[in-house]
Amino acid sequence: MNITGKPNGSTHEAPKLQLVNAAEAPQDAVSLEDRAGLKAEPPEFRYTSPVDAPDRYSTQSLDRAAKAHLARFTLGVSPYGLASTVFTWAVHLMGSPGKQAQLIEKAARKMSRLAIYSANSIHNSGCEPCIEPLPHDHRFDDPGWQTWPYNLIYQSFLLNQQFWYNATNDIDGLTRREEQVASFVSRQVLDMFAPANFPMTNPEVVRETVQQGGQNLTRGYHNFIEDWERAISGKLPVGAEDYLPGRNVAVTQGRVVLRTHLIELIQYAPKTAKVHAEPILIVPAWIMKYYILDLSPHNSFVNYLVEQGFTVFIISWRNPTAEDRDLGMVDYLNAVGEALDAVTTIVPRKKVHAIGYCIGGTLLTAKAAQLARDGDDRLASVTLLATQTDFEDAGELQLYVSESEVSFLENMMWDQGYLETKQMAGAFQLLRSNDLIWSQYIHEYLMGRRQKMFDLMAWNADATRMPYKMHSEYLRHIFLNNELAKGLYEVNDAPVMLGDIAVPIFCVSTTSDHVAPWRSVFKLHLMVDTDITFVLTNGGHNAGIVSEPDHVGRHYRIRTSMGRDRYVSPEEWQTEAEQRTGSWWPALSAWLVERSSAEIAPPPMGRKNGRYAATDPAPGTYVFQR
Repeated sequence: MNITGKPNGSTHEAPKLQLVNAAEAPQDAVSLEDRAGLKAEPPEFRYTSPVDAPDRYSTQSLDRAAKAHLARFTLGVSPYGLASTVFTWAVHLMGSPGKQAQLIEKAARKMSRLAIYSANSIHNSGCEPCIEPLPHDHRFDDPGWQTWPYNLIYQSFLLNQQFWYNATNDIDGLTRREEQVASFVSRQVLDMFAPANFPMTNPEVVRETVQQGGQNLTRGYHNFIEDWERAISGKLPVGAEDYLPGRNVAVTQGRVVLRTHLIELIQYAPKTAKVHAEPILIVPAWIMKYYILDLSPHNSFVNYLVEQGFTVFIISWRNPTAEDRDLGMVDYLNAVGEALDAVTTIVPRKKVHAIGYCIGGTLLTAKAAQLARDGDDRLASVTLLATQTDFEDAGELQLYVSESEVSFLENMMWDQGYLETKQMAGAFQLLRSNDLIWSQYIHEYLMGRRQKMFDLMAWNADATRMPYKMHSEYLRHIFLNNELAKGLYEVNDAPVMLGDIAVPIFCVSTTSDHVAPWRSVFKLHLMVDTDITFVLTNGGHNAGIVSEPDHVGRHYRIRTSMGRDRYVSPEEWQTEAEQRTGSWWPALSAWLVERSSAEIAPPPMGRKNGRYAATDPAPGTYVFQR
């Protein structure tokens, strides 16, 4: 732990006190005596400290160290911002006697409904319940919940859950975000004490325990110990060893054609005799390993594009360490520029189809806007997958991203030099705690059943870190202040405007995305004047993108808006968009083909020698960094 205020590896010296002439002292210089409330030195002399000192006060370092330690226990979630909002909610509720009376009336009604249901269910086990779970809540699907006394237990829980939703919403004086935060906190507390989480109040667990003589609990205990040991030792979850990059996943053949401190650029080998002249450059999110887009051969997005006759390049991001704490957003933007330079050198005189995924897509839009601003026309098109460019309504994730949360994370990253993967995952798990926390707890620890590992789950566990400076800049400038959408985000000391992007855009969003809600993604229509082909597919943030043509149950809507067309709302777009069955991948392939020139012989794998010479085989080396 560093509590001196001096960053790890920094060459800054501690602040030195200097005795200077008052005539030469800066106007804002403040003496140490003035700060302490003591009598100052004679006017001609005063103490001052260097303005560029990294941390002037040891007390500030103490605050940072304390919050950094606390963050390790809260998985990076600031308790201060949440507690402040809950306190604000409580004060406003106390000052609203009408709301209190309404809640008392609602509570009395719910108690009456539960009492009537309790009486009816004694004589008729199939009587209609007084409340139904929400469509996405599958905790009470088992028939055992319809038998006494479990029917009364889960009905009481659902009524209580509904009451607290009413208690945290429609409070006079609260903003909508404050209401959402208060409702979120109450939901997390209730979910923690849900009857499904306890062996004696879960009929499935009771039934399994009786039938197996308690063996399910024994297996669950062993599962818990195994998971705990793997977690503290930094190992991947059970079964993830069956999906290793280069062996089971990320097996599309290719070569590394550029390696810098921050990226490896992989060029994939052609699989067709002729290829489309314009190559593809993919910019994945740096928050996870790139092979989400190159999973198993049957569901590899990269492999699919190669089979369709495209020359594909993809960026593999370095997994940063504490030594990379000073890497900023400009370094990541420059890395995309270096990759583009490599692609246009290996495939000369051809424009590039650029594809960005998640926050990699956000980075790509900023880079595309910079290229347009600077008169660089090397892009043929831009494709964005589950990408937000406007963060004003960024879904439930914005419940965390406040000044309190960003400051809390900065203190933690200041101490470590980076944001650890587990600290980042904690916030995402809470957004879907029923699916990602309590469901696993019930099935693996109470029922004793191991969930079978698959490629997407194994990839999700293979996360990366993020440098202190870059993640702080991203959260403050892009997410919190929404500068990219407002035209205030600066690249190379000048702002970039998304409206400058003139190339056509193919934008894909998913219906169940809790990270990049589709209505937020749809706001891209308000920021650019170019042609946009917007696709809304079923699925979540990751599963909706990994949507191979043979995937069962896939469907999507698609509609192209020309730059001169009038704006339509998301709801109007849904009614007018064409609905199709199957994967959206063929639609993207056809769209790219329409914007490509004649087919040519495949370009060489890198250059014969020099900076872009082909070296290591795919998936490279950065993907193995832990």
